Amino acid sequence: MADQKRAVILLSGGLDSATLVAMVRAEGYSCYTMSFDYGQRHRAELEAAVRVAQDLGVVEHKVIGLNLDGIGGSALTDSTIDVPESPTQGIPVTYVPARNTVFLSLALGWAEVLNARDIFIGVNALDYNGYPDCRPAFVEAFERMANLATKAGVEGQGFRIRAPLQNMSKAAIVKAGVGLGVDYSLTVSCYQADNDGRACGKCDSCRLRAEGFQMAGITDPTRYF
Repeated sequence: MADQKRAVILLSGGLDSATLVAMVRAEGYSCYTMSFDYGQRHRAELEAAVRVAQDLGVVEHKVIGLNLDGIGGSALTDSTIDVPESPTQGIPVTYVPARNTVFLSLALGWAEVLNARDIFIGVNALDYNGYPDCRPAFVEAFERMANLATKAGVEGQGFRIRAPLQNMSKAAIVKAGVGLGVDYSLTVSCYQADNDGRACGKCDSCRLRAEGFQMAGITDPTRYF
């Protein structure tokens, strides 16, 4: 294990991030996964992340507590804002201000401690739902910052921020995960999943997931309430 290359992976417990962990493992990395208890209304995803991490055999899984509900501004962190149940125009209210910037910053810190040089995030530029912090330009900019702001970067070792799902359709992600043995029954994708992890079937995340499985010709094991 000491000689194996290490990676820090952001693991939400959803379809994309579970597939990502399987892909990184298949590349021969020793996988360290990180989730965030940030005040999200769909906290069932945290239990899903633990299940996925165990099933895929990661070395260590961390859950970091944050208080993004303290600033609000998103339907995912403010219970007074309804989660949209039909497609909307522009950046949706499910966007959480600065979320991926904060998450990647903490992943960067852990990567430096672990002497890991690769950080993986499961953002998707095709089905990214209008979120500005899922765009390729954001990932590239964060990588530049990471190598300016760290001891490892300054000393020339450097970091890579990798987003291999970036240009994949949801159907392609599903097919890749199935091929790598991902058990999607362990995952939770819904923005307003109940405490048992059952999905609403109406939010954007549920819709994109269902369409992906349908286009892939694979049965979605999601449980609905």
